[in-house]
Amino acid sequence: MEMHEIDFLIIGATKSATTWLQQSLQQDPNIFMPDPELHYFSRYYDRGDEWYLSNFEQKKKQCLAGEKSNSYMDTPEAAERIKQKLPRALLIAQLRNPVDRAYSDYCMLYRRAEVSRDIAQYLDPRRGAGGRFLNGGLYFQQLQSYLDRFPAEQLLVLLYEDMKVDAGIQLDRVRKFLKAADDLPVRPLEKKVKDKSEPIINPTLRRLLRPLKPVVAPFRKNAGFRKLRSLTASEVEYAPLSRDLRERMTDYYAAEIEKLGAIVGKDLNGWLRNQGARLQ
Repeated sequence: MEMHEIDFLIIGATKSATTWLQQSLQQDPNIFMPDPELHYFSRYYDRGDEWYLSNFEQKKKQCLAGEKSNSYMDTPEAAERIKQKLPRALLIAQLRNPVDRAYSDYCMLYRRAEVSRDIAQYLDPRRGAGGRFLNGGLYFQQLQSYLDRFPAEQLLVLLYEDMKVDAGIQLDRVRKFLKAADDLPVRPLEKKVKDKSEPIINPTLRRLLRPLKPVVAPFRKNAGFRKLRSLTASEVEYAPLSRDLRERMTDYYAAEIEKLGAIVGKDLNGWLRNQGARLQ
């Protein structure tokens, strides 16, 4: 397989239902996507093209080939690397109200016991600006890097909020953009891919048990282990996103949202009015 046979990339954004989009596309027998996020053009570029292409070895000849790596949105070097290697690739960005996206990202890392309950430390622009959570929503800057290098017709920008209204229409837009064969109906994935309300082991306990992770890894699929985990798991209690903090975050993103709406031709005033999708 050659680099020019990679037809499309889903470039982000994180916590914007891109895994849902990937798994929905994977139901199409005419589309091949490897399961893991490869992060080749962002984190693992030193592994070389041969490693990258090895992930597509199971692709059938007539299939469209693509991959999803959310880090391509917020890694500055990714756009130029993709331009050099895949200048004709179609690019898909699915974006979410940046305030909701940042909070969802925080909740994910809290579940993993990688952040504390001091939510303002990460999401308040007065303290967390420049960090992962707030930077992840600077969509105008991120997409401008691609539009500086690719024709606008090679970039499809979708909204998470539109997917929540009608997932079928969203998936149809993507398949039309990819010029995917429409001889077989493809339904969007109905089950939520990642559910933050799913019971887990308390994050504090997980942090304490982290040194034992390599030891218990071989037993994770064991019935006894799963039973023990179910007994210790519970629904996580997340730090709430207060009205004041949401307003500060919206103010932080306001200029960025205004410019983004202009370049993608979408009305994003709902984001500015704090009327994003219900937190997921």
